[in-house]
Amino acid sequence: MIGALLRMPVDAVHRRMFERLQERGFTDIDPAHLIVFQWPGPDDTRPSELAARLQISKQALNYLLGQLEQLGYLERRPDPHDQRGKRIAVTKRGRTAIRTIREAVDEIETAWAEQLGSDHFAQLKTLLLTLNQLTTTREPAARQDELVP
Repeated sequence: MIGALLRMPVDAVHRRMFERLQERGFTDIDPAHLIVFQWPGPDDTRPSELAARLQISKQALNYLLGQLEQLGYLERRPDPHDQRGKRIAVTKRGRTAIRTIREAVDEIETAWAEQLGSDHFAQLKTLLLTLNQLTTTREPAARQDELVP
């Protein structure tokens, strides 16, 4: 149940991002591309590092990067510290798309703060930040009834 409760607001955020991009003329972006632009963004990252952070395969990421590169949102450039490696560089068009995405997130946060009330929204953000820290630092402890004898 908690997974669905967390997923549904995320889906709403993604819909708002995509709608705002479409309204601003970024009609060539596909919803699948949004993962590449999620915070903190792909700029100056190695594709392999980005794939690991996004928890997708290198092949899937390279497919998305190829599309976004063709569309002019980013470039893969040689890594100055590793002759075999590449680094992702977000283009001017890509930075404009990222600003549009951030504006959409700001809009939805403002709407939710109004709908929930600023105190409840602040509490929600605090709880989500805490949960995020807990899930990135360790696995949740098993409940007593889940332990195998």
